[in-house]
Amino acid sequence: MTLGLWSSPVPRLLTHKGIRLSASVSQRANRPITRTYSSASPASPPSRPYQFHFGASWAAKPPEKSRIHVPFPPDSTVGRWRDKMLGKWKNATSGDAGEDFFFVTEMQNSSGVSFGVADGVGGWVDSGVDPSLFAQTLMYHAHRYSRHGWAGEPEIDPTQEYEERERVEGWELTPYKCLECAYHGVLRERLVNAGSSTACLISLNASSGVLRAANLGDSGFLIIRSSSVIYRQPPQTHFFNCPYQLTKFPPNMVPSSHFADQPNRAAQYETKLRDGDIIIAFTDGLSDNVFTPDIVAICSLVARSGGSENVQAQMMANRIIEYAQVCMRERKKMTPFSREALREGLYYRGGKIDDVTVVTAIVREAV
Repeated sequence: MTLGLWSSPVPRLLTHKGIRLSASVSQRANRPITRTYSSASPASPPSRPYQFHFGASWAAKPPEKSRIHVPFPPDSTVGRWRDKMLGKWKNATSGDAGEDFFFVTEMQNSSGVSFGVADGVGGWVDSGVDPSLFAQTLMYHAHRYSRHGWAGEPEIDPTQEYEERERVEGWELTPYKCLECAYHGVLRERLVNAGSSTACLISLNASSGVLRAANLGDSGFLIIRSSSVIYRQPPQTHFFNCPYQLTKFPPNMVPSSHFADQPNRAAQYETKLRDGDIIIAFTDGLSDNVFTPDIVAICSLVARSGGSENVQAQMMANRIIEYAQVCMRERKKMTPFSREALREGLYYRGGKIDDVTVVTAIVREAV
């Protein structure tokens, strides 16, 4: 899927960290702390030198007897958005993303694209909480804020009159600010009583080709250039199998036995992209089961098979998910998760059954 008319687009452990999470949200935290402009109808989006082609795929783990599944009603705001997002992509693996979720959206005035993944922490099942609600709501609010934010500084024509310049709407929204705003959106959501999630948010600037990212926990992303990985986001964990996580506690729970990390603990990254770069955002269902060289090999094979960038991006996502499912069912093969377990002195062989979600992007630059 191409966004924009651009000429050139084992459940997790939860333990207490000693941070008290207040349910109250300040006025300042409810909105991006950035330069703002008055509202008005924007002009036609200009042509831009970068174009981004997207694919998305996901697969829920097999249902478990202990799973708590109380989804948002289809006629609720988040429920309608969830179903619309899942329906956009040609994913033949699963209709349900399980406790994972994701989003992809064009930013203000086609200035870029924002996308991300989230992985609801399964340990909340023991407290009678559906972990998918937090992840879905976090991605919904990230999508909502991204649509009205600019990938870079809002574009103003200095030759225009002052009144015309004031009609430019929106603000520059970094992934970090988006994560902060989306998190507070979850805290305000009455249909989400409690939960936790990891998150990885990324924005791609269609004018400059700059990628910016904010990652909290063990979801992540990597960048492939010329069949080599030039960057992979390191996971953030408190200890083995316990990632950093954004958390919402129910009103009757004293936050004394869970980790509750704030958005300011997210790792931030920025780089300039080139023509042909491939970006892959993923939840830990991928990183726990598939080694990086295998991901690169899958992308290279798909690229050599031909087809449009849209077809290739979607095929890469589908093939990666299919291979991750094969690996997680393997009981004898060494996987990233079993390797990390051995480093911790634990004997574990084979893959880790989990939900898995992948968003792929291919970068094209006009000559």
